[in-house]
Amino acid sequence: MRPRFWAVAIVLIAVAAACLPFVPVTLPGVFDGPLNSAGTLNLLGLCFVFGALALTYDIVFGFTGLLSFGHALYFATGVYVTAIALARWHWSLPQALALTALVGFGLPLALGAVCLRVKDIPFAMVTLAFAEAGSILVLQDPWGLTGGEDGIALGGSVLPATLVGVANTSHLYWIATGLLVATCAIGWWAVQSPPGRVWQAIRENERRVAVLGLNPYSYKLASFTLSGFLAAAAGVAYLFLQGGANPQITTANFTLVLLVMVVLGGVGTLWGAVIGGIVYEYLDFRLVGFSNAAGVQSLPPILRVPLSEPLFILGVLFIVLVLFLPEGIGGLFRRLPGRRHGPS
Repeated sequence: MRPRFWAVAIVLIAVAAACLPFVPVTLPGVFDGPLNSAGTLNLLGLCFVFGALALTYDIVFGFTGLLSFGHALYFATGVYVTAIALARWHWSLPQALALTALVGFGLPLALGAVCLRVKDIPFAMVTLAFAEAGSILVLQDPWGLTGGEDGIALGGSVLPATLVGVANTSHLYWIATGLLVATCAIGWWAVQSPPGRVWQAIRENERRVAVLGLNPYSYKLASFTLSGFLAAAAGVAYLFLQGGANPQITTANFTLVLLVMVVLGGVGTLWGAVIGGIVYEYLDFRLVGFSNAAGVQSLPPILRVPLSEPLFILGVLFIVLVLFLPEGIGGLFRRLPGRRHGPS
């Protein structure tokens, strides 16, 4: 009954999320406007993108046990390859997406084939080196393609009219929703499949997997490639929502943010990773307004200074959660009566 339950749950959640642009309900204190307002839909769309992105990182980190510091590189690949094809080369959207799919699959496959020759800390360092190289390449603006520190802005004539303007925010929101649903479905299918079971066995004891006659390298490469490809897809949706590319998403610090999202939601729990990504992005956005609120600014300096820094508040919340809920938000699902341990 469990697979059927989650299949039904995905469908119901997807339908409910898809209907939000038609719901003029206001949630005071949660969003600044009605659920169907452009600002709320854009924020929710970004939350869904980062929920999907956190899930892609959980596949390689939580289920396969590979601590990669270069996952941001594949997300940035989806953003920059699409942006360059559209804004610099003036390709059509289908052509740009086809190129992004090709690069989004080939890059993690090629780099994974190199990085996975080593294990543990050396693996993490090699992935970090590739990520830093990608970040430097973007900032150097080769042949005027990446825009350097200014990034790439997508003009109104670059994208189809249905994806441009405040009036079409709901279309971008539906793209983000579709991305999240598809990523959840693919991720759940992958970790439940025979290769997915091997990934989890590698996470627990790679030597034992080799003794059983299986090749851990090929299975790890499959996990690395799948997670990188799905991260590139999330990058495309992010590009559409933001209307451009910026170099901040290419840094290794961005991968550390993904690690925080996964730990926040629960390592090795797909739904926890999604929730962690959504909660982190929501708090990252909302705490900016909270820190600038008049009530906070009127506090004594000893309280006003730290509370004026959104990252400080996020850090405190993260520490409290790790101390009192070490399994993350997704770990709550495992504590429900009748729940079996395993991917959730």
